[in-house]
Amino acid sequence: MIRKLLIAFGSLAVLGYLGLSGYAYFHDTSYAERSIPQASNVVEGGQIRRLLDEKACYYCHSRQTVLPAYARLPGMSQLSRYDVERGLKNFQIDALFDNLRDGTPPAEADLAKLEFVASDGSMPPRLFRSVHWSTGLSDSDRRMLLDWIASQRKAYYATPGVAPEFSNEPVQPLPKSIPVDARKVSLGRELFHDPRLSADNTISCASCHALSKGGVDGRKTSLGVGGQVGPINAPTVFNAVLNRAQFWDGRADGLQAQAGGPPLNPIEMASTSWQQIIDKLNQDPSLTRQFEGVYPDGYSGKNITNAIAEFEKTLLTPSRFDAYLRGDKTALSAEELHGYQLFKANRCATCHVGKNLGGQSFERLGLHGDYFADRDTPMTTVDNGRENVSHDAQDFHRFKTPTLRNIALTAPYLHDGSVTDLSQAVRIMLKYQVGKDASDDDVKALVAFLNSLTGK
Repeated sequence: MIRKLLIAFGSLAVLGYLGLSGYAYFHDTSYAERSIPQASNVVEGGQIRRLLDEKACYYCHSRQTVLPAYARLPGMSQLSRYDVERGLKNFQIDALFDNLRDGTPPAEADLAKLEFVASDGSMPPRLFRSVHWSTGLSDSDRRMLLDWIASQRKAYYATPGVAPEFSNEPVQPLPKSIPVDARKVSLGRELFHDPRLSADNTISCASCHALSKGGVDGRKTSLGVGGQVGPINAPTVFNAVLNRAQFWDGRADGLQAQAGGPPLNPIEMASTSWQQIIDKLNQDPSLTRQFEGVYPDGYSGKNITNAIAEFEKTLLTPSRFDAYLRGDKTALSAEELHGYQLFKANRCATCHVGKNLGGQSFERLGLHGDYFADRDTPMTTVDNGRENVSHDAQDFHRFKTPTLRNIALTAPYLHDGSVTDLSQAVRIMLKYQVGKDASDDDVKALVAFLNSLTGK
């Protein structure tokens, strides 16, 4: 019996080898056939695309994969489905393939995920490699991939003024400033704190995003007009300009779009229209003169949210960690530095990437366990996450990765506001996102590092 199983497994292994060898580029044959522009970064992208194709990264991580015939054999079909389901939960490669094809900047989270698995050799998994012999990176493959990642970070993401040794870090220091129109900033500051944007003149933007409280309200979920309880935890407004999208589900593509949501949301500020808001603001001669001096066409929802967004661009909070990345070796303690190394070693920096240590990707909550089944509260619509916006089942339970800047000030944590203690939040993330129970000393060091992200 054992002999038969070994023969069968050997046959499957040969089929797997032949299947992948014969299906090189079957992720999308047009990728191999299209001509590539001759800009230097695009040529390198073409080489990386071919490498990832040849090593079958698309097999488990692409939504366009057409599996070879042997994947339908008994035993192999279950393994193939498991590989693809697990791969798509962790990392979907299609957007990266588009970047490599078009010569556009790859996402920072994609670069970080590639860097981690290229460095630790965990991809493809051993069982996959035992069947698909032609996969796995050679030393030269790995070096080429890591060099390309470094070149992309240097070209697109390194902060001006970062210390040279940290220019290839998955996280970067904040920029010193972002260009703004000072007149709009002044006007936007007033409007951000103006409760007349709400129906009953009781709620302003600052009510849920208090600048004295880390840019949040400290509540599990926010309160709106008439004491209505919102469905989700308010994210911080600090450094939000650096997010790729706004709200936990990413339904707003920028600060201005985000600023336009709460005033007209019936359970937040509950105004019925921008005209209702404008009628009240028009009764303030001083504000109206100031507004028309900046926006000659006067009040409108577009102009009001434009001013608020311009103010929010200034809400950058440089920290001791930024000073460290800019070259100040005394900025962090030994424990904080150890925490930062643990932060990278435990894959935290594959999602909490970039200048904002988050806000760059949508990640599934519960990669290593069912967070929602273990939670002691029932599911709600907001737990669907990104799926509510994309209507794509692959986005179920995916949320925009929150920034970790000022995290010590912004409890409670997670989209549901269910965690009040930072150490507990760290343990939950390690359990459900990494599949690891950390020691008390490691959690303590990680929390020390996170405290170094509190800014001014």
